[in-house]
Amino acid sequence: MNFKKGDKVVVISGKCKKQQGVIREVLKESNKVVVEGINLVKKTVKPNGQNPGSIVEVEAPIHASNVMILDPKTNTRTRIEHTTDKNGKKVRITKKSKSVLD
Repeated sequence: MNFKKGDKVVVISGKCKKQQGVIREVLKESNKVVVEGINLVKKTVKPNGQNPGSIVEVEAPIHASNVMILDPKTNTRTRIEHTTDKNGKKVRITKKSKSVLD
């Protein structure tokens, strides 16, 4: 998967189309990502000894094919290229501006 925790992404399809956010969690087994403030769903919480029951909003996972990385230089969506730098370390490079992602 091309995504890492902390990457800035934009949603390209679905009900949250064109919204931007930062990846909070990557779920490699199901090929999904959780993005801060995007794809909010309501979840009921049962009451326990400390808290009364309530309805809270949580971020649901989005399939990785529905998000794209934001290019740090141009702030537009872009694809990712994998190459090695001069030290032999594998790095991710954006296709549009050829800038290195950390």
